[in-house]
Amino acid sequence: MITHSDQSPPAAGGGPDPSAPQGTQGPERPPAVPADEVPTLLVKIFGKDRPGLTAGLFDTLAAYGVEVVDLEQVVTRGRITLCALITTPAPAGGSEGALRATVHAWAESMRLQAEIISGVGDNRPRGAGRSHVTVLGHPLTAEATAAIAARITGVNGNIDRIHRLAKYPVTAVEFDVSGVATEALRTELAVEAAQREVDVAVVSAGLQRRAQRLVVMDVDSTLIQDEVIELFAAHAGCEDKVAEVTAAAMRGELDFAESLHARVELLAGLDASVVDKVRAEVRLTPGARTLVRTLKRLGYQVGVVSGGFTQVTDALQEALGLDFAAANTLEVADGRFTGRVTGEVVDRAGKARLLRRFAAEAGVPLAQTVAIGDGANDLDMLNAAGLGVAFNAKPLVRRAADTAVSVPFLDAVLYLLGITREEVEAADAEFPVGRDGR
Repeated sequence: MITHSDQSPPAAGGGPDPSAPQGTQGPERPPAVPADEVPTLLVKIFGKDRPGLTAGLFDTLAAYGVEVVDLEQVVTRGRITLCALITTPAPAGGSEGALRATVHAWAESMRLQAEIISGVGDNRPRGAGRSHVTVLGHPLTAEATAAIAARITGVNGNIDRIHRLAKYPVTAVEFDVSGVATEALRTELAVEAAQREVDVAVVSAGLQRRAQRLVVMDVDSTLIQDEVIELFAAHAGCEDKVAEVTAAAMRGELDFAESLHARVELLAGLDASVVDKVRAEVRLTPGARTLVRTLKRLGYQVGVVSGGFTQVTDALQEALGLDFAAANTLEVADGRFTGRVTGEVVDRAGKARLLRRFAAEAGVPLAQTVAIGDGANDLDMLNAAGLGVAFNAKPLVRRAADTAVSVPFLDAVLYLLGITREEVEAADAEFPVGRDGR
């Protein structure tokens, strides 16, 4: 490494040389070259991948006493691109010309192509304002990718790196972007995402993304495919009436608490033993078990808040190993539903309060929470969380949330957190899924 010292080397035996003239410490040393002016070489190797290429290149470079400034390697469909930014040869290591000739000869012997570019200093520093932009497509088209990239450039953002997070059940790629504020980038890309029918999430880069988090989900039409009250209503013979009120409430046309009481009244007199049948009818959203299982393995805490009923969420909490669960409770008297709920109603404001309470109990700052929901009654929770995700949501909710996922796979949320499909599958291989799907 090139270093600079304000001290001259000590005389033999240690300490300053007593024979040196007053005010000097022996012969002067030449000033060090500033880091951004140090001559460097970019060595690029590309061709068919095979074991040992990286070691072989650096064995070749080692003879010239160079230092590694930066290094990146990508393998795509068996083709390797290896880039090494190195210092020029040390004085005792030989000439730059000799290094170039040796590298080209080694590359030719390995049936690779090599390119060596002269320059000075390290890579250009990344601009202020750094974000991760995750793009989900089903499929992800070249047209959509071009449009997203153009939008980033159009607001003076720089794409520093792109890599794939998943190839199924959706294609997910992540852009590392610098040079533009996260909020401004999010606003710009939201417009393009709607036009191109892809999902785009923009989150600030930094250590916070890697910290343990709390993920809180809505239940009906998010964790599960059903509306629980409609399942109960089907057994009471009033499914159509309940579904109509539910749809209006989810669109934000009715106050949720009032609509809840109106729907629950229709269940009055229904035998409470129907709970077991409803639990059996509940269908988890595709990817729900994978999402929860992966988050738990990574040390995240996971909870649900629901405008539905504890008669169902309690069973979900046990089956999925959730850390937190809260919902309304249907009142039962003499073995039948009374048409009322007990306790404080879990409505739009209540969901946000519960998110904050869960975060406090989990010891997680609110900025490190993720909320997932689909309806208008989830909006306060989505806005309170560090990252609010609208999952297959109503238009009102999509517009208000930080990001939206429109594919029908709940585990796609993992990609928004920077978790790759390969990491999910590796975890499943290490910890085989049990009979309960965990």
